[in-house]
Amino acid sequence: MPSVIFCDFDGTITKSDNIISIMRHFDPPGWEPIKNHILSREISIREGVGKMFATLPSSLKDEIIQYVVETAEIRDGFEDFVSYTRKENVPLNIVSGGIDFFVKPMLKPYDLENQLYCNGSDFSGNTIQITWPHTCDDHCSNDCGCCKPSIIRELADDHVQKIVIGDSVTDLEAAKLADLVFVCGDYLEEKCRELNLPYKRFTHFDEVVTYLEQSKEVVHR
Repeated sequence: MPSVIFCDFDGTITKSDNIISIMRHFDPPGWEPIKNHILSREISIREGVGKMFATLPSSLKDEIIQYVVETAEIRDGFEDFVSYTRKENVPLNIVSGGIDFFVKPMLKPYDLENQLYCNGSDFSGNTIQITWPHTCDDHCSNDCGCCKPSIIRELADDHVQKIVIGDSVTDLEAAKLADLVFVCGDYLEEKCRELNLPYKRFTHFDEVVTYLEQSKEVVHR
């Protein structure tokens, strides 16, 4: 069965969550209670992310981009992982709850823009406004922002193995639709275990490549 991959960005392709890193560094008033409300699921991801960025002035755009590009670390093995998916014709979709203005510069070296699904941004007002080009379909009522389950339903059917790679709360609903989840964060691992979802822990992308290669060999035996 062919595979289709849906890979998170913040905390997965990068070693840390860039939204939280941005908020901690620029420290706008009131962002931390909003973050806590997202994690406790008192408010939706879309509402919370929108509120957090609205605490930042639009004039900080270039400074935020520079901060992320200079400080965010790409997880080991990612470049080889991208090359492997291309060599083997495995569709790789980057599904991110992050924001285009800092995600795209980080992914530019890998030529993944046409495979990227993330939130948008508007700097025309006094504060940063987030736009939502990938909202929930009729099957999702979680107000996700960038709705990963909706993207999975759009791009993959029951005739493919759906592989989700992620770390945190924004990946949970996608993980519920996956045939296999690669986990690099404690939150998602705990939820996969709790819900009995099939998962494998990984720390670098070479481990994902090794699994895909081994799975291919099993199929061809």
